[in-house]
Amino acid sequence: MFGIGLPELAVIAFFGVVLMGPDKLPGLARQLAQGIKAARRMGDSVRDDLRTSLGDDYADLELRDLDPREMVRRQVQEILAERDEDERDEDDDTTPRTTPRTTTAASPERKTA
Repeated sequence: MFGIGLPELAVIAFFGVVLMGPDKLPGLARQLAQGIKAARRMGDSVRDDLRTSLGDDYADLELRDLDPREMVRRQVQEILAERDEDERDEDDDTTPRTTPRTTTAASPERKTA
């Protein structure tokens, strides 16, 4: 959650209790939760409006897909996958092919004394 771990949350809670007082803290936490829910609803609304405006081709659009870092990461993964596939194809082409040996009726062995 935003890169905040348990120690950071404990420090924030401690200072919240000291600065705001234990009686106001639950109300502030409730307001914060309502603000987060409202922001999430706005984000969902924006996503749905984009999907509607762009048409059926973008029905599975996620806002994370528009993140430039995610776009670059996806492109790099595709390039690496293509390179690995090309290397495998080259390995298959350069591997000498062996033909199975056919067995024929063996001639009687000569015994040497």
